[in-house]
Amino acid sequence: MTPRPTTASQRPQHSRRARPRGIALMEAMIAIVLLSIGALGYAALQIKGLSASSSSMWRSKAGNLAYEMSDRVRANRTGAVAGAYNALSAPQVVTDCGAAADCSPARMAVLDHAQWNATLANELPGGSGVVCRDATPDDGSAQASGCDGAGAMLTVKVFWTERGVASRLVLGVRP
Repeated sequence: MTPRPTTASQRPQHSRRARPRGIALMEAMIAIVLLSIGALGYAALQIKGLSASSSSMWRSKAGNLAYEMSDRVRANRTGAVAGAYNALSAPQVVTDCGAAADCSPARMAVLDHAQWNATLANELPGGSGVVCRDATPDDGSAQASGCDGAGAMLTVKVFWTERGVASRLVLGVRP
């Protein structure tokens, strides 16, 4: 029997093929790098979410405390109508009224303001507040309340510091 001629593509290859070395390792390293970048991105989103949640918590507390003071003003309607709440900026110590003794509506306004400011200081970081008449309520800071004594309604302003940034919440009150 005579051998049949074969084409070059049908001949068995006896030459050595170069085997790829380290490709699987390189693919694994690239996959680890990509997964690490994804994990870092996820962690950054979680931190941003916690930060927003914290800010929301402080604003919510400030809102509740502002409504607490507005309820105090409405409870002392006589004092509110007489103007006892018109310019409460610096808290004063009140010892002559409260649970042990009766007090005038004006003294009750001062006591309300002192107790409310003590609560602000305990509940909010750097918390303080003022109650006043103000025609432009969306101004002021903890150092200078910005109350001008004008305006048709009382303004409750709550100030606090959050991560080094001064924050303010303003609530208008009609007694």
